[in-house]
Amino acid sequence: MAMIYLNKTNTLPQMLRQQAEHNTLAIAIRQKEYGIWKPLNWGEYLERATHVGLGFKAVGLNEGAHVGVLSENRVEWVLSQLGAGLVGGVTVGVYPTSPTNEIAYVLAHADAEVVVCEDQEQTDKVLQALDQLPRLKKIVVMEKKGLAETRTQAGDLIISFVELEQLGAQSVDTSIVSNVLSHQQLDDTALVIYTSGSTGKPKGAMISYRNIAAMAQAMVERLELTSGTTHLSYLPLCHVAEQMFTTFAPVYLGSRVDFGESIRTVQEDLREVAPSMFLGVPRIWEKLHSAINIKIHEAGPIRRNFFDWGVSLCGKFAHKSAADQTFTERLIFWFFYILIFRALQNFIGLRKVTVALTGAAPISPSIVHFFRTLGVPLIEVYGMTESSGAVLGQRLGSVVSGTVGVPVVGVEYRLSDLGELQIRGDVVFKGYYKNPEATAATLVDGWLHTGDVVQEVQGELKIVDRLKDIMITAGGKNLTPSEIENTMKSSHFIKECVVVADARKFVSALIQIDFEAVSQWAESRNIAFTHFRSLTETPEVRALIDAQVQEGNAKLAEVSHVRRFHLLTKELDHDDGEVTATMKVRRVSIYKTYSTEIEAMYR
Repeated sequence: MAMIYLNKTNTLPQMLRQQAEHNTLAIAIRQKEYGIWKPLNWGEYLERATHVGLGFKAVGLNEGAHVGVLSENRVEWVLSQLGAGLVGGVTVGVYPTSPTNEIAYVLAHADAEVVVCEDQEQTDKVLQALDQLPRLKKIVVMEKKGLAETRTQAGDLIISFVELEQLGAQSVDTSIVSNVLSHQQLDDTALVIYTSGSTGKPKGAMISYRNIAAMAQAMVERLELTSGTTHLSYLPLCHVAEQMFTTFAPVYLGSRVDFGESIRTVQEDLREVAPSMFLGVPRIWEKLHSAINIKIHEAGPIRRNFFDWGVSLCGKFAHKSAADQTFTERLIFWFFYILIFRALQNFIGLRKVTVALTGAAPISPSIVHFFRTLGVPLIEVYGMTESSGAVLGQRLGSVVSGTVGVPVVGVEYRLSDLGELQIRGDVVFKGYYKNPEATAATLVDGWLHTGDVVQEVQGELKIVDRLKDIMITAGGKNLTPSEIENTMKSSHFIKECVVVADARKFVSALIQIDFEAVSQWAESRNIAFTHFRSLTETPEVRALIDAQVQEGNAKLAEVSHVRRFHLLTKELDHDDGEVTATMKVRRVSIYKTYSTEIEAMYR
């Protein structure tokens, strides 16, 4: 496929204007409301974003000031982002699942002047933090339900999203946008994206328009995207991974993005939309893997046997692209595709996908192999907030199992003496907002120090672990916890595994079961339980997980074997500070919370 070269001299808002001028009637966005998909073409996208931007100016937003957005993915999210950009504002996304204290920290640290909230629930969180937000001038609320009551409490501080758009449409000075776009530069800050804060307070990474343009080109080249690519936006837009495919690439390419009804309807929306591209973090793929295993278990012995047979045969050439398969391999795959794989692809909504991605955290190679065996072209990519998205990625036609591929176009890399990956290029962020010390430690002579240790495997790169997470046992052996954890999580009965090994005589682990998979297993064996805790405390479940751990150990070096484990009696929770908003484990917090259980494993 010939490479598509994008116009990288324009900023994202300038590209929106260009798409509106050249592809006015082409569909840019579709949003599902009350079961109906409502389209928005590029001309309407620009018009509404302009009204939103002018509305921001009308309520007092200064050029260069920050607009917070606290919402699930929907058209108003991107209208707020592009609207802010059209008038010189900078967008700061906030996870809608975050508790008030985390929201207050991000909005206060970001000096937000306007905050756009999805509904009354999110608005109430901001109102509770008002004393920490001295620069806040206005709260804009998308949903009307409960708005009257909230307005009674907050007075003139609150305005609806509809009113904001109307205010912008009535603006007498429409030259504001053209003036801003005429002097907007690629090195201007477009977004401030806060890190997940797995090891401390979140840091605000400043992403420039140059970073965005370079990342858009990189994704188009590596994933072979075109203007005909379609994408379902559902992962949080305050994360750079979703930004790549909801705003960066689509605005430069002119491709379509679909917004489902809510995060809870993703599976149904996938089946309806059947996108050509799909991005899932490892937990999504683990859930889909578990759902397929449950469905196969319920299908009966004949179909189970055919499934196992198909997985066994097709798994032998799962790493090959369709073009590289032999005639016999293609024949075998098509036999099982018609017999069983097609139905499973329809079940998860990925039958028309031409490229599927996993990133943002490590994943077990066995999970990737499983989906490629079913005919889902799943590849691994690697990136971080500070790199504006994916900087390493497997090629569609050349997959080396267990690696994250090679650098994308425009990215240089080198390895330090400790094996740390360091990268350079236009994708590298500007620095951390109001944190020069952290910036200086991360950006050295133009090189971004990622903090990740990598190895070269068959000319491609494999992520070993975070440099700070590598553990040394009491016997002096170096261990990579993510390898052990992902090996255990390849079992669809295990949702989370947190390894304990640093300065210890042997490896132990805190394990959280996958409630759906284990409860289905228990019910099929008439094992009585009433809730999560009672299920984990049954001897049969303990024996089940022990068998899964032993199976995982067989795939690991002996020094990495999990000798003992403790079954968690509750799910790890964001509100309890055990995981971040992106479900990354906060090791220090978990080790502290479960210190008694950990010590008991070493007695």
